[in-house]
Amino acid sequence: MSYSETIGYLYSLQKFGLKLGLNNIEALLRALGRPEGDFYSVHVAGTNGKGSTSAMIANLLRFAGFKTGLFTSPHMVRFTERIRIDFEEIDEVDVVRLTELIRKKIPDGINPTFFEFITALAFKYFSERKIDVAVVEVGMGGRLDATNVINPLVSVITKIGLDHKEFLGETLGEIAMEKAGIIKRCVPVVSALQDEEAMSVIEKKSVEMNSQLYVYGKDFKGDLKDLTPAGLIFDYKDEGLELKDLSIPLTGAHQLENACLAIKAFILFLEQQDSRAVRQQLNKEKKLFQNYCSNIKNLCWPGRLELFKADGMHFLFDGAHNPQAAQRLSEALRDIYRKFYKRFILILGIMADKDAEGIIRAFDGLCDIIISTRPDYKRALDAETLRKKIEALQKAANNSIYRAETVREAIEMARYLYRQGDLIVITGSFYTVGEAKVVLGERESLRTLRESMEKKRV
Repeated sequence: MSYSETIGYLYSLQKFGLKLGLNNIEALLRALGRPEGDFYSVHVAGTNGKGSTSAMIANLLRFAGFKTGLFTSPHMVRFTERIRIDFEEIDEVDVVRLTELIRKKIPDGINPTFFEFITALAFKYFSERKIDVAVVEVGMGGRLDATNVINPLVSVITKIGLDHKEFLGETLGEIAMEKAGIIKRCVPVVSALQDEEAMSVIEKKSVEMNSQLYVYGKDFKGDLKDLTPAGLIFDYKDEGLELKDLSIPLTGAHQLENACLAIKAFILFLEQQDSRAVRQQLNKEKKLFQNYCSNIKNLCWPGRLELFKADGMHFLFDGAHNPQAAQRLSEALRDIYRKFYKRFILILGIMADKDAEGIIRAFDGLCDIIISTRPDYKRALDAETLRKKIEALQKAANNSIYRAETVREAIEMARYLYRQGDLIVITGSFYTVGEAKVVLGERESLRTLRESMEKKRV
């Protein structure tokens, strides 16, 4: 098969829908020789922030000398974004080769879903390339997610919110129970400071599994020192360890917590390797850890408050796809970007199964112009329905509301309405952001100039 035919085959597996359960992936991995056992791993679940946190953990491990795999979802532009080693995307040739290999080994009676298949593909690729450790982001939930076949050295749970309720449960407690399903016996757990209902579930599960729990704000913390559109500067503090003036190129106050989760997970991973030696390093060689953690500043993780300039206009990409993420984006717009831009033009495209009303409310009275649109994806909410929802929820706001049938048309409309000092904000879904990036010149099948430059710089 060609690469395009291979991608077509992979996407055709979506006809098998979404299956929560481990039977398929277990059978598939057995047929492949259990590749997930050939490397160490860190497992990351949560509702918001798990992609950024996973990328930061991988960045820390890489600069500490580990050959590091990273498996995340969804991708924005290229399928190959999902599977990386030392931040280099899997080659298209390997996608074709491994897809053909796995197809031949699918056991009789097994119809793997898209996510089950690519999870097996990622693990097989990591095994072949003899990585030291993989940072694996949960696809959805945790307990029954296809990635939950690994036995990690550290489990991480980022902020939990109400999302995927049709699959995970109606309450924070029910959803937290699914996320906490990644907690393995005697494996340390790092968690964001959760709402009381979710925190109680994680604490109970940790005790049940005899797993030491470390909670942000209680057992370790970060002190924010500066916050700009270019990122944030902070100090990290943790039982006798204090790292000063760390920086990350991801902006938004919420990234402080994600960065500290990543650092704590990194330290625990090293302790699992050799607890005594690492503790001695923490106590006697803080400069070493300062150097390790300072390398977070080299992180390149697109689609999270990502500023982009094209044709003299300023764009901000953010994949906020639920009310909590949208609220964080709106806070960043108010607290940071309002100092630098006169008007916000919001391009909004949302999936039909998401809480569109909650996302829209997060931007109440904030944006001068709102353009509803629909990314080219079957689950997307149509632009006119979205426009009506925006009008109903923002009718008291002093803004203008438009509709564009496609993301390309929305960008052209924003260009027409753009004035010097404006910021065009594109959000609502990673699918919307990904399509916008293609419209603005990023190639789906080629690595970007930015990525090539980043690789050379590192």
